[in-house]
Amino acid sequence: MRNPTILLLVLAAVLLAEWYGFQATRTLTQHLDAGPRRAWAWGYWLLTAAVWGLALWAGPTRQSGNTLLKSRLISLLLLLLVTKLVMLLPLLLEDLTRLGRWALSAATRPAGAAGDAVSRSEFLAKVALGLGAVPFVALLWGVVRGATDYQVRRVVLKYPNLPPAFDGFKVLQISDLHTGSFTSTEPLQRAVRFINAQKADLILMTGDLVNNVATEVEPHIPALAGIKSELPIFSSLGNHDYGDYVQWASPAAKRANLERLMQSHAKIGWTLLNDTSHTIERGGDKIAVLGVQNWSSHANFPKHGNLPQAHAASGDAPFKILLSHDPSHWEAQVLDYPDIDLTLSGHTHGMQFGVNLPFFKWSPVQYSYKQWAGLYQQGAQRLYVNVGLGYLGYPGRVGFLPEITVFELRRA
Repeated sequence: MRNPTILLLVLAAVLLAEWYGFQATRTLTQHLDAGPRRAWAWGYWLLTAAVWGLALWAGPTRQSGNTLLKSRLISLLLLLLVTKLVMLLPLLLEDLTRLGRWALSAATRPAGAAGDAVSRSEFLAKVALGLGAVPFVALLWGVVRGATDYQVRRVVLKYPNLPPAFDGFKVLQISDLHTGSFTSTEPLQRAVRFINAQKADLILMTGDLVNNVATEVEPHIPALAGIKSELPIFSSLGNHDYGDYVQWASPAAKRANLERLMQSHAKIGWTLLNDTSHTIERGGDKIAVLGVQNWSSHANFPKHGNLPQAHAASGDAPFKILLSHDPSHWEAQVLDYPDIDLTLSGHTHGMQFGVNLPFFKWSPVQYSYKQWAGLYQQGAQRLYVNVGLGYLGYPGRVGFLPEITVFELRRA
């Protein structure tokens, strides 16, 4: 976070959340004797300091040692901080009201008269605690159940230029498996059963097979190799696949890690499309599947992909599907190629937290990405952003549950 203004605002919000979290609990202990009140205050701040200290230790070292424990410690801080931020809102409004009442009283009382103290409402403290319990329970549920509560989303897409032999063709997309986050093979084995049950014609994976290093996927190769498809299964690379978030002993070690990851794609049975294209023929008709390496318009993410090269390899296919991990690529480059009919991306995860209703979607990630979940269209071109099958950082999902997307292509 390089912008000092944003950093100061975040720091101020954190300090206010911690202070008002304490104020809410202290109000509820105001009827106790002085000794228990002091004990509660000391306990509150000692626990808060312990949570922050452990999370700040776990953050910089989260890729080594007991990674699961460190992930849980970071998530505990997130869970408590989000709870306190929600509690902050009614208490801050109450304090502004109290300040206004005190100022009005000071302006109207006779000179020299003592003013009455305006005490905090115990009712509002209970309201704040009740509101805070909502995200606390939701985030806790997201860890216990949401992280692997796999959802199949079905999308019908109609195109006038779809070759007749591909009318009714079913394309299945998975993305962002982040295999390094799984502590057992059972969740992905279950996900594979969901995938195979869809009986899709074509299966595509749009990047981020691992969190950081190639070895993370290796325990899961047998499970992922169980995905069944008569056609080749195509995959692409995401930003986490390059090992950019690890301190390597040498550039050669980093390159060897990427090579090992690409070998894992082959062992699973996937055809990795690195800036190239593959033609699929059916009943005398053909479509092209293009794949590019990660390319992002955001400065913090890599620009490895070569779309002109992949597009040139697709030739004159009348219908084209592009795999590009980062959805910001769509407006930055893909729309300049009007014959790319459908772009499939991932990357955002829907931030693994938000509101996901048929008539309303919200997630904090929308303030960073214009296209961040679901289907988008500009002219005849479409983009679909899959919110991912795995998880990263926060070991759970709320609202934006792990997704398997099935597209049915129809000739309009």
